[in-house]
Amino acid sequence: MHGVIILADQNIPCVADAFGDLGEVRLMPGREIRREQLRDCRCLITRTVTRVDRDLLDGTPVEFVGTATIGTDHIDLDYLQQNGIACSNAAGCNAEAASEYVISGLFAMSQHRDFDPFELKAGIVGYGNVGSRLYQKLDALGIECRVCDPPLQETGESGQDFVDIDTILGECNFISLHVPLTRDGRHQTFHLLDRDRLGLLASGCLLVNAARGEVVDNAALLDLLRARDDITVFLDTWEHEPLVDRGLLQRVDLATPHIAGYSVEGRLRGTQMVLDAACRHFGLESSWHMTQLLPAGKSITIDAARSRLESWRSLFRQHCDIRRDHAAFVAGADYDDNAFVNHFDGLRRVYPDRLEYERFSVDSAGTELPHATLRELGFRVPGLRGGTDPPERLA
Repeated sequence: MHGVIILADQNIPCVADAFGDLGEVRLMPGREIRREQLRDCRCLITRTVTRVDRDLLDGTPVEFVGTATIGTDHIDLDYLQQNGIACSNAAGCNAEAASEYVISGLFAMSQHRDFDPFELKAGIVGYGNVGSRLYQKLDALGIECRVCDPPLQETGESGQDFVDIDTILGECNFISLHVPLTRDGRHQTFHLLDRDRLGLLASGCLLVNAARGEVVDNAALLDLLRARDDITVFLDTWEHEPLVDRGLLQRVDLATPHIAGYSVEGRLRGTQMVLDAACRHFGLESSWHMTQLLPAGKSITIDAARSRLESWRSLFRQHCDIRRDHAAFVAGADYDDNAFVNHFDGLRRVYPDRLEYERFSVDSAGTELPHATLRELGFRVPGLRGGTDPPERLA
């Protein structure tokens, strides 16, 4: 049945083209979507900036909600279920991109703070799509890892050895958070790192949050950084986005505007996954596919004269210059609230293209970078069997 009216967040990549075969696509900013715009819509496609609940949907004909994001904490899933409204997210769509971004941050900060990342002991909190991929990359690099994920540990299905959060805080000097945001239940993650737990961070610890901003008590973190200069912090997610604490923004070592998952592939996968779900729900087909839009691969050359650590830093810097993202974000630290909100959203809307490892060919001849490690990370290595044609990750 054609003629579905679809309201979509205008910042979802290619959403008009992707959903065009399903019916009429109307676009608007996600933060401005209100009930009155949904009076004749059966399909809503959104991102985390739109709160989807009774206030938005009551009395509308919406029967399918798709969010081109991995998280669903902006959606009242109980309300949707009680009212027979189908819902689909894009779980895992940007997991590869987010794990790669954390690696970029790690090596950028190792240069900024002058430490050797290979000497760290990593603690990964959350072993889902992103956390597990980060573990694989750190393991490939030879960086020791501990993992904390109580809900997954209770299932006994992963085969991973787990430790509790206190062990992570006590033993690890590189802690990376990759949990969903939950506010109730036995394993709530709201302020998982509260004032007390932040106070337990080891001297010289590196803390990364690329999960949800509310997982870390931002006010307590700012107080900690004012009192201690030995803690290195990389925040991609913030409490009260987009109106983040400008004092904290200026205090952390690396600050980015919730873009860890913003690779070309990750963003297109989000669109593809909710499109596929909408097609299944409405019994329709679309001629659009993300592979039609993937750019050609790129190449990276490493100077053979560099040291081993500098070679790794050069590799990850050429793949993604995360300091550029940091500089662009903190440039707005002195803006008033309205201007800063526009600054935050604007950086996300016009973010430069960033490709994932699998689309890069690395020439590391004469360096100390092991080809097997490069390949395990996902890079292509000329001359290695199977090293020229990367698989397309669609989920």
